[in-house]
Amino acid sequence: MLSGTPRTFIGSTTFTVTGMTCAHCQRAVTAEIAAVDGVDTVTVDLPSGTVTVTADRPVDRADIAAAVDEAGYALVP
Repeated sequence: MLSGTPRTFIGSTTFTVTGMTCAHCQRAVTAEIAAVDGVDTVTVDLPSGTVTVTADRPVDRADIAAAVDEAGYALVP
């Protein structure tokens, strides 16, 4: 995580994820992140390699990173 980046977020935040190339990648990342407590929506943009997460209460960025890791990918710091 970048120095100075808040540990938690509420609302919409976009993350860059490495290695996503297909619909399977999209489904795996979406499912894992959607399971994080507080996450409201997950939108994956394969061409840009980004995932936009909307949370309705504070979500720890480390939980998002762990979910992405569980799906087999990694966040770009």
